[in-house]
Amino acid sequence: MKNNHWWKNAVVYQIYPKSFQDSNNDGIGDLQGIISRLDYLQKLGVDILWLNPIYESPQVDNGYDISDYRAINPILGTMADFDQLLAAVHQRGMKLVMDLVVNHTSDQHRWFVAAKQGRDNPYRDFYIWRDGKDGHAPNNWGSYFSGPAWKYDPASDQYYLHLFAPEQPDLNWTNPKVRTAVYQMMNWWADKGVDGFRMDVINLISKPAGLPDGPQSADEKYATVEGFVPNGPRVHDYLREMNKNVMSKHRMITVGETPGVTPADAKRYADLHNQELNMVFQFEHMNLDTNPNPALGKWYDQKPRLTDLRANLSKWQTELAGTAWNSLYWNNHDQPRVVSRFGDDSTEDYRVKSAKMLATMTHFMQGTPYIYEGEEIGMTNAGFTKLSDYVDLESRNAYHQLVEDQGLVDGPTMLKYLGMHSRDNARTPMQWDDSTNAGFSHHQPWEKVTANYRRINVANALADPNSIFYYYQRLIKFRHTMPVITDGTYALVPGNEDDQEVFAYTRHDQDTTLLVILNYTDQALERHYDVPGNAKVLISNYSDDQGSTLRPYEAKVYQY
Repeated sequence: MKNNHWWKNAVVYQIYPKSFQDSNNDGIGDLQGIISRLDYLQKLGVDILWLNPIYESPQVDNGYDISDYRAINPILGTMADFDQLLAAVHQRGMKLVMDLVVNHTSDQHRWFVAAKQGRDNPYRDFYIWRDGKDGHAPNNWGSYFSGPAWKYDPASDQYYLHLFAPEQPDLNWTNPKVRTAVYQMMNWWADKGVDGFRMDVINLISKPAGLPDGPQSADEKYATVEGFVPNGPRVHDYLREMNKNVMSKHRMITVGETPGVTPADAKRYADLHNQELNMVFQFEHMNLDTNPNPALGKWYDQKPRLTDLRANLSKWQTELAGTAWNSLYWNNHDQPRVVSRFGDDSTEDYRVKSAKMLATMTHFMQGTPYIYEGEEIGMTNAGFTKLSDYVDLESRNAYHQLVEDQGLVDGPTMLKYLGMHSRDNARTPMQWDDSTNAGFSHHQPWEKVTANYRRINVANALADPNSIFYYYQRLIKFRHTMPVITDGTYALVPGNEDDQEVFAYTRHDQDTTLLVILNYTDQALERHYDVPGNAKVLISNYSDDQGSTLRPYEAKVYQY
């Protein structure tokens, strides 16, 4: 087996290609734009670049609706551009991970175009088709993107399943021909030199046997599939088969996006014996806010309590230790900006301090850290004020459903919720400098630039030795050089479990102990920890150490 654990002390940088850098001034980021910024990423010190989907796609869901797995989306470039990018990444000692979307395809994929030609078409069984029930859909499932999870096809008088947009029909993984085609495609990319895959909603590929109705509350129009579809009956069979046919033949990194997993589930998916995946993305720490109206789903505006956040992060640290591997992340293309969500962007000082504090919180934990583009300079949420500013399908659908169709919330309140949680917050163009459109493009960008770009940008960050960028650079170097961060045991400081304001934990091996102290509030606090006299401050977001006094959003790590 060619896989080993080389990824354990690596740091991953996620690139959303449409928003990273535009090289041909059409308002859309592209592969040549990424190539032009590789020296910047090398300076940051990251090891692996993960690209959101760059395949041919009608872009109904920003590339997660793939019409050809072996072609590059023309708006992003050509296969020659991709080959140049891959070579340039490898030349700098970095690795490249592709986004793999195989729960569903685009409805414009040749497989689905053929499948729609009739019930007897050889590709019909590549997708999940069912007869209706009493003039309605085959079951009561709702789509992740609002509305039903079934679309009626009048020509064949059947429905097909789409857990996401109607233009994203779900593949039928019970068909061995589907699985063979997917493995062949993965090997094709691996043979090109791709170093791994981030696997989109991979724990949805096995559907509940018989596709029964799901539990549905009185105020729900459709059953919420996230409660019962993930982690289906054959998902581990499929992933072990994938591992045998693909991953075991290459030295690659794999991470599965797995909504709804518990630590027990993660141990099966990301067992260190490399039977399936190397690690998973779980979402528990992203869903800790207590929403007084569950019918609104994720649309609310409360910051999670530290007690809940610490309990959750600690649970994943301790329960996976020695048996599986954590992914450490605060934000990505589907989540709002960390400094606006978990930190404090109300003042410039608090933005910088809280961004560094949150980075310290995760980068000293066990697992592989993921940095989302712009996180390393403290980019904030977009601050959009009207619905027309939003591009994201999920956000616009939610507004129409919750405000106009169901009347569960008024328009201004929903706009406030979108401002906190919309995926558009993560997708605004990367802020390179203070020139027009933040140096992203000379053309009007596909998504509005966040208004604060003249203050918050890469050029300013590189010119300031105390910037968030250089703080991240130091955190990455520690990850590369200090075995205790990768292999040491994790423990909360005794008595910290119920502290509402400060998070304090240790990492320990036979040579070193690290004491990580984090003030999660904008208040000055007093805390007394047992710090030995020979301890030194390894890193802090303040220039001095005031001992037991913790200033707003202070983070410091003692080494002894």
